[in-house]
Order: sequence, then C-alpha cells, then structure tokens
Amino acid sequence: MRSALSAFNEIWQRQFRSDCLSQSEDFSEQASFLIGCSGGVDSMLLLRLMSLLYPQKIRAIYIDHQLQQPSAEWGRFVAASCTALNVPCIVQKVAVAEGNLENQARSARYQAYQQHLLPHEVLVLAHHQQDQAETLMLRLLSGAGIHGLAAMRQLDQRAGMTIWRPLLNLSREQICQWAAELNVQNIQDPSNLNTEYDRAWARAELWPMLQSRYPKMQQAMSRSSYLMQDAEDILADVLAQDLVSCGTSDRLQLDRLQALSKSRQRQLLSAWMKGQDQYRPAFEMVQRLIDEVMESKTDAQAALHWNGYYYLRFAGGLHRLAASAYAASQHEQAAPQCVKIQLNQIFNALAGRFQIQAEDGFGLSFELLDKDLLLTQRQGGERLHLHGRSGSWPLKKAIQQAQIFPWLRHRIQILSIDNVMLGAFTPNGFWLAESPYCVKAGWQPKLVSSDNSKIGSSS
Repeated sequence: MRSALSAFNEIWQRQFRSDCLSQSEDFSEQASFLIGCSGGVDSMLLLRLMSLLYPQKIRAIYIDHQLQQPSAEWGRFVAASCTALNVPCIVQKVAVAEGNLENQARSARYQAYQQHLLPHEVLVLAHHQQDQAETLMLRLLSGAGIHGLAAMRQLDQRAGMTIWRPLLNLSREQICQWAAELNVQNIQDPSNLNTEYDRAWARAELWPMLQSRYPKMQQAMSRSSYLMQDAEDILADVLAQDLVSCGTSDRLQLDRLQALSKSRQRQLLSAWMKGQDQYRPAFEMVQRLIDEVMESKTDAQAALHWNGYYYLRFAGGLHRLAASAYAASQHEQAAPQCVKIQLNQIFNALAGRFQIQAEDGFGLSFELLDKDLLLTQRQGGERLHLHGRSGSWPLKKAIQQAQIFPWLRHRIQILSIDNVMLGAFTPNGFWLAESPYCVKAGWQPKLVSSDNSKIGSSS
C-alpha cells in the first residue's frame, strides 16, 4: 500500500500542486475534488487513492447514461464503495441525445459534471496513458489538426471547469498492479468490448496489430500529444494577437485578415468560428467561409450557416451573426402601432432603447407629446427629408450611406402623425425629418442601447 500511495502522492506534488501554483498561490490548498467514477478499475483505483490521501476533500459522482440494463446496478456499486470509504457520492441519471452515441454520451456526462461542481472544486478523471494514445490515434484518423492531436491535458480548463487527470502518464499495466496491491474491486463494462464503437474497435483490433510492430507506440503517441499541446499553446498566443489586430468575436476586418498568410487566415477563422464552443469547425467549413463569403463579390448577399451562426460579408468586414437574429431579419414583422410619447420616457423600438430628451437644437414640437403618433415598420420605397439636408431622399439611400447592417434594416421604424413623417428610429439613432413639427428647442429620442427588440413599449 505504501508504494502506491507514495507514488500517487508524488504525482500530486509534481503535477497538480505545482501547476496550480501558476494560477494562484492558494488554489491548490483551497481546492476540493469531485471524482468521476464509472466503476471501472481506473476510476475505482483513483477513488481509493484519493480517499486515503485526502479523505476530507473529496466527493464522487457516477453518471448513469441509462444505455445498458445494469447501469443502475453499477451506480449502486459505486455508491456502496463510497459509503465504505466514507466518501459522499452523487448518482446522476442523464438522457443521451440522438446522434453519435459516444460523442453524445460524453457531452451529457460533462454537462452533469458541470452541474454538480462546486466553487474551488476540481473534476478528477481517471484517464491513463493508453486512453491518451487512443484519443490521439482516433483523432488523427478523423483528420484533426493541432487542437485535436493535443488530446487530453493533465490539468485542463474547459467551460469554467478545472479538470485534473493524475493517471495520464501511467500505463494500464501500472494501474492494474496498483489496484491489485490495494485490493480494489471494480465492475466490467461489456460495452468496452463492443467493436461497433470506434474506441473499442481500435483497442481490440487496431491496437494489438500496431503494438506488435511498435512496442513503444503508446509512450511515443503520448509524447506526441504533449508536443502538440506545446504547439497548441504557441498557436493560441498567435491567434490571440491576430484577433486583436483583425477585429472582435463578432466582426473581422477583411483587409487586415487578408494581409495575414493563408495558413494564419485559416487558423484565425477556425478559432473565430469556434467561439466559446468546445470544438472547431471542419476544415471544409472554414474553406467554404473563405470561398463563398470572404471571396464573394462585394455586392453579393452571401451567407454561410454553421453551428447556430450565420457568417456574412458587409462593409469591409466579415460578420458573425446569431441564427435567431438572422432569421428575424428575414421574417420579423411588426404591425403599425399607435403610441404616446412623454418627456424623459424610455421608449423601446425595434432598433433599440431610446430616451426622450429635450434639445437645445432642433427637435420635435412639444405639442406632439402625449398625442397619438403612428409607428410603422419600414416597408421599402419610403422617401425621407432629413433635417439639415436639401430635398427628400430615398430612405434606402440614406440607410446605405449610413452603412446600417442589412440584417438590422428591418428594425427601422417610421414615426408619423396624420401622414406627416416625423423621423425614423434606426440602429444608428433617431433620424429627424423636416416637417412643420420640426422646431428649435424641441425634443428628440436619443439612442441608449441597440440590443432591445421590444416594440413601441415604454418604461
């Protein structure tokens, strides 16, 4: 027992504590641990070791995917083992969505982990060296780049979680030896032998063949993953600089983007499209963004849809727009409304939130306050005589000159009374029209924020 415990304690000192000190001085001392336990030999060994070394700082969680008949029984086994070790245990059932079963089960599992993690609690998982090598191999066969080939990190940050994998450098043989030394009991999951799953197939069919030719393949592939992690860190630094130079999470400036090398363009676009999600788009999707949107004609209305967002080109920029906002621009309609406006009121138009303010300069006559005014959505073909300009202009031309995004133009609304146009609510502010009601020292709506989509209401 002493040998396994002392070796694991050395892993704690070398891996977790030293790495956490780089985050904050006291993080490693304050941290507690939530151990993901499947009931297999790896996670049950991890549970035993941590219960012996840090008995007051751990909890365990078993995720029941409800995909196999004995899954509830396995949960009871894990819970009973935790009770014997005086370790609090959570048994959480999850529903696995349709699609790739392995990916969907993993997604459901991590969502459950995130749901139960407490502040300063670290998720501890029992992945080992063969898991790492298998992950790298499967991702290589799927055409992954540096991000995918970096595989799993010993200490990882993901979606607000800190994940620690203390067994990642240990072989399965070493884990089984320690488990025998500590008399660790475990269950056998038959799905690990089901070669319909990619990982089980690779382990049963591909792995023995490759290892017979390359006996040290596991160590070599694990080392490659660490080299890819270094490359990923360097690339992340470059991408952060390129993003600052080229734009924001919502818009990239095309001239600056296209001044980069082709490879840096592809990498920046891939990371930009990924956003806050876990996975990057496929190489083919990035290339489609370049071919169909970036390199489309200037007047083209090209739009690429991927993973809940639309990507569009406009006014020298490449824009990332939520699918809901894009759909609204195609279909959102607001019925004409009769509205009353009061001084100092916050008025919510389609284009945003406006505050009604008195003006020293020109504005609308105070006699219009509390009167029935008509608010109508732009239909097209309207002409507007803007205050300070000579003659009336097509509203479309004024919108184009103001470079209002095409996907926001449906939010423009006309304010009028008795067929006299008073002005227009736009995402750029209120445009005052010349009319008999346009007077010096009147009032005007001032744009407060453009993120409100309520129509004609006040607060």
